[in-house]
Amino acid sequence: MSEAAVSTNGEVPVFELRDVSAGYGPFRALFGVSLSVGAGEALALVGPNGAGKTTVARVASGLVAPTLGRVVVEGVDVTGRRPYQFARAGVAHAPEGRSVFATLTVEENLTLSFRRARGRKGVRSGLELAFELFPALAKRRKQVAGSLSGGEQRMLSMARVLVEVPKLVVADELSLGLAPIVVEQLYESLQKLRRNGTALLVVEQHVAHALRLCDRVAVLDHGSVSWLGASADAGDRVTMHLGV
Repeated sequence: MSEAAVSTNGEVPVFELRDVSAGYGPFRALFGVSLSVGAGEALALVGPNGAGKTTVARVASGLVAPTLGRVVVEGVDVTGRRPYQFARAGVAHAPEGRSVFATLTVEENLTLSFRRARGRKGVRSGLELAFELFPALAKRRKQVAGSLSGGEQRMLSMARVLVEVPKLVVADELSLGLAPIVVEQLYESLQKLRRNGTALLVVEQHVAHALRLCDRVAVLDHGSVSWLGASADAGDRVTMHLGV
């Protein structure tokens, strides 16, 4: 499809799904999905429960391989590669839920991740960027992660991923189970990444934050893209498909 061939500014997109179909065993979840996201652009993927949004997120990060179609990062076909190869290509998956080392402090959690990714010399700059992205974590840096609130644990798990300033962040249901003030802070962090040129694919059930953050919206319905357009034009479409 032509929409997936170039980004809205005419440049090669950071990320593309080209006529992707995917499923789980005999069950097909996606049917010919085509999407593209350019550098510094944010695309919201919305739809009712069971529409296939999380499957798109998993395909985009290499956790599920397409049965048909291609996944392309900056013009390079990465279809069928392993998740760690997607990560090396610059795709970061921020999934729903949280994953932290509960018995380690905030700083120790981050240090472990940054030492592996950046080497010992890169830990300090990584910590500085993490605390810039998530100021609430700076106040908890010596606190054991298991004693943090659910929202703070989510910030910590995201900080371990986002500090590397990936080419694309696949944000899957960020607002799930979190207080509104925490959701606001998470979306502010995504906005900071956008300013640095990171592309965003935001998969979200609660669409208000996604619409404010994103340039364009794709509505997914029964595994297919039923509408794709500017966020400013999405109101009636979202209402029709989601009943919001």
